[in-house]
Amino acid sequence: MAHGRQQDELQDITLLGNQDNTYNFDYRPDVLESFDNKHQGRDYFVKFNCPEFTSLCPITGQPDFATIYISYIPNVKMVESKSLKLYLFSFRNHGDFHRRLYEYYYE
Repeated sequence: MAHGRQQDELQDITLLGNQDNTYNFDYRPDVLESFDNKHQGRDYFVKFNCPEFTSLCPITGQPDFATIYISYIPNVKMVESKSLKLYLFSFRNHGDFHRRLYEYYYE
């Protein structure tokens, strides 16, 4: 059990610690998981640096590489980091321009 969390608080977290992962090569927004922010009364930044993001150029079909920096101040929910990694991985074979992909992130 995680320090400071009760098991029932983590029931929706299925990917963390799971060795039997499925790596999807198609866009999968449903892989994102969240958990309750236990410190809603405090403002603090959560930051993720994702240096290995890839997708496919819709014109050439060649891989496009990017580094994504995500910073947010959590409110009620927080993004579980392993699910974020799998979510970003799901763009690997997705053909779209990077500027369009940013719109997916904000949805």
